[in-house]
Amino acid sequence: MVTGAGSGIGRAAALALLNAGYAVVLAGRRQEALEKTIAQAPTDAASLAVATDIRNETSVAALFRATQEKFGRLDLLFNNAGVGAPQIPFDELSLEQWNEVVSVNLTGAFLCARAAYRLMKEQVPQGGRIINNGSISAQVPRPQSAPYTASKHAITGLTKSLSLDGRAHNIACGQIDIGNAASAMTSHMPQGVLQADGSRRAEPTMDVRHVADAIVHMAGLPLEANVQFMTIMATQMPFIGRG
Repeated sequence: MVTGAGSGIGRAAALALLNAGYAVVLAGRRQEALEKTIAQAPTDAASLAVATDIRNETSVAALFRATQEKFGRLDLLFNNAGVGAPQIPFDELSLEQWNEVVSVNLTGAFLCARAAYRLMKEQVPQGGRIINNGSISAQVPRPQSAPYTASKHAITGLTKSLSLDGRAHNIACGQIDIGNAASAMTSHMPQGVLQADGSRRAEPTMDVRHVADAIVHMAGLPLEANVQFMTIMATQMPFIGRG
């Protein structure tokens, strides 16, 4: 299962998994976008598109019910769906803006992980893998990104807790922290991005397929092996010593 599979990293990951022979459930807000993803996959690929609001507990429950009915089990969740924060000064952030980012990036990830955990715990053979999409911001923030950064720091805590709690049920959990993969979210970067010193500079990006290939690698490991944390980034973007 890939959430946020209608565009960007989610679309690339879903297609890479389909091309690698996985049966894939694609979740996202817009059914049309999910169908466009599937249209790019091999014609014999096994897939299921389910329009889902991951912020909504009932919608998430319906997604996992459809998954179980179609495929009988779940071996992998790429907990990918997320939104960016408005880039405005911290003291000007509204509660609504804060809640929008946290509800998708953290609460949505929790709801999907919880549903996956329940299914993986009960299915036979037991177990599975959850890969959370963190961010380089889970380690180092950008200026004026408090909601996004806080949500991604929280994802790291969720990953560690799931890794610990999942041991008893053969559930592996890892995290991929991505920097500047070319997508709609990073389309502005060649024109200039706010830096810690107040300047704006163009930043390099990398092809999103490299992220998708990393997801396929993590997914293909046996459950006795796990990539706990992976950072994949555009080599020359500001990160080490950011700012």
